[in-house]
Amino acid sequence: MLSVFFLLMFATQAVLAAEPPTPPNYGLRMESAWIPMNDGTRLAATLYMPDGANSGEKFPALLEYLPYRKDDGTPEEDYPIHSYFAHCGYVTARVDIRGTGASEGTPPDREYSEQEQKDGVEVIAWLARQPWSSGNVGMFGISWGGFNSMQLAMRHPPELKAILAVDATEELFHDDIHYIDGMMHFDEYELTMDLEPAITGAPDYTLDEKVLGPRFDSQPWSLLYLKHQHDGSFWRSPVRPLSEIQIPCFLIGGLLDGYRDSIPRMLEQAKAPVKAIVGPWNHTFPHDAVPGPEIEWRDQAVRWFDYWLKGHDTGVLKDPKLVIYMRHWHLPDPNLQNIPGEWRREDGWPPPDMHPSTLYLQPNHTLNPATPGSSIHELKYLSSVGAEGGFWWGELLTDQRSVDAFSLVYDSEPLQQDTAILGRPRALLRAAANARLADWFARLSDVAPDGTVTFVAGAGLNGAQRDSMTEPRDLEPGKSYLFDIEMHLTTWVFPKGHRIRLAVSNALWPMVWPTPYSMTTSLNLGGNDGSRLVLPVVAMPGAVPPPFSPPRPSEKRADIRGTGDAWPGDWTLARDEAHQKSNVGLNLKFQAEFPWVRLTGYEKLSYETDDLHPEVSSVRGEKKLSYALKERTLTWRGHLVLSSDVKNFYYKYTRELLKDGQMVRSKTWEETVPRDHQ
Repeated sequence: MLSVFFLLMFATQAVLAAEPPTPPNYGLRMESAWIPMNDGTRLAATLYMPDGANSGEKFPALLEYLPYRKDDGTPEEDYPIHSYFAHCGYVTARVDIRGTGASEGTPPDREYSEQEQKDGVEVIAWLARQPWSSGNVGMFGISWGGFNSMQLAMRHPPELKAILAVDATEELFHDDIHYIDGMMHFDEYELTMDLEPAITGAPDYTLDEKVLGPRFDSQPWSLLYLKHQHDGSFWRSPVRPLSEIQIPCFLIGGLLDGYRDSIPRMLEQAKAPVKAIVGPWNHTFPHDAVPGPEIEWRDQAVRWFDYWLKGHDTGVLKDPKLVIYMRHWHLPDPNLQNIPGEWRREDGWPPPDMHPSTLYLQPNHTLNPATPGSSIHELKYLSSVGAEGGFWWGELLTDQRSVDAFSLVYDSEPLQQDTAILGRPRALLRAAANARLADWFARLSDVAPDGTVTFVAGAGLNGAQRDSMTEPRDLEPGKSYLFDIEMHLTTWVFPKGHRIRLAVSNALWPMVWPTPYSMTTSLNLGGNDGSRLVLPVVAMPGAVPPPFSPPRPSEKRADIRGTGDAWPGDWTLARDEAHQKSNVGLNLKFQAEFPWVRLTGYEKLSYETDDLHPEVSSVRGEKKLSYALKERTLTWRGHLVLSSDVKNFYYKYTRELLKDGQMVRSKTWEETVPRDHQ
């Protein structure tokens, strides 16, 4: 008893000894700066500075490094975060990547280029040697800013001491937006990044040929990505292994975000300290997340950076390695504001209480642990299946019965008790196709007693990539293969009385471009190595983590106002039953007011596919950005048409610039690109 007393006393003292994070004692001032690169190019930065500092006081720097136009693209989103950190004694730098926004130079030819990363190393060194700097630099960001935080950590700049990456991954081919699970994907992001690097910097939007020319004439990125349809040196060369990261990493992810699988990989592979939070959110910061519950994360970030950049023992090393939201059943509602559930802590990965539970696909379309007898289930491929399955793996969806109707479906018996999963479910499918290219998609759902089907998790596999994403190979028609589909990270509690469902299809359109052959596929059932579902089951309840703070009210810039449709805007599905063709349309509108300009714009996408001729699929896209200045109105437009047949993709992109409604510049890229196992 005495030893227990002393252990409890020691633990209590350790908690009490932790220093509180830096309070928001400082004011805020914003400064513009030019950061010179070794080749003479200057990168534009907005510095958020602590105001009211003591004479000679030094501060760590925090870098957010993006191509998304700091002055007229993201300032409304930047301000609540950068101001928070500045109030707590950090100088934050929001820097436009070379050739984007207000920065000088030619736009990069792709995401995460070698030039971007080399410049980033120079930016970090510049921040460390400023008169106000303590010499310690951290890096943070969401999405692109999280990606390059990880990438720059892999390069070991000596001044970079810690990072915080939100909704980011190191797997560019498999996870990133261009090839989801290794299969071709196209959405509004491509429209944005094909157009915005062509726009000159605010507030002048100069038409000087020396600035405009290199930007306007830069090749659209979507054409480059279309030419790299499998993994390899193109996707691997800018990114180094996770084991290269040797500085502490704070990771935040969402169970509805497409990049969440990087977090278990980091927990397993990184050699430096890792702290992670995974909430129920989509691609967003947690303080204004949809769906909620929202949490305050900026206070956690200050605790993190105070420890690693200021040397304050805020107790972060005693935090759980992972705090994750255990989702409970809810109705399938794309407008749900808050997900029911609770937070749980895990001090290792995989969770020590996790055990695999195997359910075999049975001849009578059930799931149960018994080894089934031999049977074959066939499925006719329809390229239009999946419009209700979402645009990437995770967003809140409608009832899945309309997708399941064109899938092979297997249900468990009603559960005798609540069953919780945490991890990455696996569908091992022994399958064949009577064509040389086919995709397989596995979707895990919760079936309520009234038949309502709520999506839980899923993933897909390009059959040609069954052994290697780098060296895809045709399927042998009629030959059975074992396809191991590891679904994306998830949590879920299946309630007592509900059923567990696995649905298998060969299309999930328009998330993934349809394969070109009419065909029938089959699942082989039977034996211990037959088609099966493996669930990562965990005990309930889990360990309870320290509570999060609710979001603090965020500061806003009074001089900027923006409105717009939330993704995906207007989303319509139209079906021509007579000709068995389908169309999905998306439309988003937005506008913003800045002191120097009024910005209006829209994005439109139209996807088409033909069940009788799946090779004939297409997407048409248009984006417009119009800048109304005092003396002129400048409009940049981008138009894309991408279509396919059995052998090729046909690509056409036109970029336009209008002044006061009159065309002043136009350039078109048109190319035939062979299909490479897509």
